Amino acid sequence: MVTLNDIAKMANVSKSTVSRYLNNGSVSVKTREKLERIISETNYQPNLFAQSLKVLKSSMIGVIIARYDSPSTNQVLRGIDAIAYKEDMQLMIMNSNLDIERTKKNIGLLQRQKVGAIILLATSFDEELRNIINTSSTPILVVGQKSNDTSSFIYEDYRAGQIIAEHAIKLGHKKLLFVGVSEEDYAIGVLRKKGFYDVANKNGVAIEFIETDFSSSSSYKKALQFLPETNATYIAGATDHIVIGILKASRELGIHVPDEISLSGFGGHSDTQNVFPQITTIKYPFYEMGEIVISAAIQKINSKKIQSITEMPVTLKKHASTQELEG
Repeated sequence: MVTLNDIAKMANVSKSTVSRYLNNGSVSVKTREKLERIISETNYQPNLFAQSLKVLKSSMIGVIIARYDSPSTNQVLRGIDAIAYKEDMQLMIMNSNLDIERTKKNIGLLQRQKVGAIILLATSFDEELRNIINTSSTPILVVGQKSNDTSSFIYEDYRAGQIIAEHAIKLGHKKLLFVGVSEEDYAIGVLRKKGFYDVANKNGVAIEFIETDFSSSSSYKKALQFLPETNATYIAGATDHIVIGILKASRELGIHVPDEISLSGFGGHSDTQNVFPQITTIKYPFYEMGEIVISAAIQKINSKKIQSITEMPVTLKKHASTQELEG
């Protein structure tokens, strides 16, 4: 493997000259042309981590995701990547796999790599993680959960729950079921459910709750058990994947959607439009969130102030999985 030392010897210049060239520093035209030719011929790949240690403002940004199998995470990453590429920033992506201890370890690893900022796609916090975020010398920007310790980028999760309940009640449904997730995930497990419950209770309609996890397969298995027993005419799943699992179970049980039961989700992922009937959902601006948070991270690296809380709006997308209750 060709090293920076090798490049310097081939060009008959010092290592510092090669380093300046790689970091867009000042070198003569003749030297620049020589280095360009040698680097091209040898296919030399500079060590980005080492470079980030030698520049005042790192071109590296760390991103910690909650899990790989998440459509929303993929959309956020697409938005992050688009701006990072445009601004010549390098990304280092790490997975926490829904493990808060692994999240803490990943933050430490990124700090030791001297990244300029860390974007954390968070699902939950404990006291230790909050303290790590609060005392970090590397700026940490949190996406998806509100944190008082750093800049947070959140969605209108409470309002999303309200919108879905309002939609159900407007269609005449008086028996509702909310299929949610653990309250460890505050945005999805608490806020979406609370918004839904508050509207339902205000309007005096009956409401049930069943807990599942984020996977469509788990929701499918659980729905096979609760669908034959429920009196609900409208079911809201806390995520689109949950609803897809319920839809699959309803087909297997011979329960027709939306004639016998209406279904809706949260997210607005393309998967909801690739099933029949297409699923009514709350559209979340995941891609746009990625663009906004990476832009804020770059501002932080450049020592510019950014908003402490940024909240992204959501919208209802009505499709064929919900309809007005007859009779």
